[in-house]
Amino acid sequence: MRMATSEPVIGILGGMGPAATADFYSKLVALTPGATDQEHPKVVIWADPTVPDRTLALTENGPDPTPWLIRGARVLRASGATTLAIPCNTAHAFLPGIASQLGLPVVHMIDEVARHIRTLSPAVTSVGLLATTGTVRTGLYQQWLSEYSIDALVPDPAVQQEWVMTAIRAIKSGDVGQATTDKLVRAAEHLVESGAQVVIAGCTEIPLGLPADAATCQIIDPATILARALLRRVAHARKYASTADPG
Repeated sequence: MRMATSEPVIGILGGMGPAATADFYSKLVALTPGATDQEHPKVVIWADPTVPDRTLALTENGPDPTPWLIRGARVLRASGATTLAIPCNTAHAFLPGIASQLGLPVVHMIDEVARHIRTLSPAVTSVGLLATTGTVRTGLYQQWLSEYSIDALVPDPAVQQEWVMTAIRAIKSGDVGQATTDKLVRAAEHLVESGAQVVIAGCTEIPLGLPADAATCQIIDPATILARALLRRVAHARKYASTADPG
């Protein structure tokens, strides 16, 4: 008899924010190769918008979101998830302290982005970062990119507050109009003028207000990279299951 194998199930720990979670799942569907429903991966989504603000927790001693993250991961595991994805950049700042409590392996979005940028040609040694103030201050991307000798440039404080954070808040409120896009375009151009070769849209809300064709520079979308990484893992698990030796 063939050994019992379990179908991989992607668990999406979302709600941070709701629009970004919906956008991430749409990207996962769009990137899945296949012509039928049955070729898509199994997915469980836990979208909890009550998770306390991650940036406030990191910068203003706001409520700690880790109990919500742990609870959500356990809900996903109980629902059959075998792998965890978190389409929120800032939430990754809390992972080191709780990884052992999640009960599932996490496909780390920041690490996947750093690995992707390392493969670009011509080689990239300096990137710009558009992200929440929490992500910027904790050095999430700076740390992971430095492992590959890549420098991360961040906006000046005024640009960060007046353009980047204002745009992120607008998108969370449902405003993805031209004024919001213009702020993000100006912020991206500010980073390019500072020496960035590419710019990371390091908050999953940002691609909703900054289409790839709106900026003159290359925009790296972490949600897209995460979706591709998950699909590679699903494909690998399916291939392994199909070629497993009989028991």
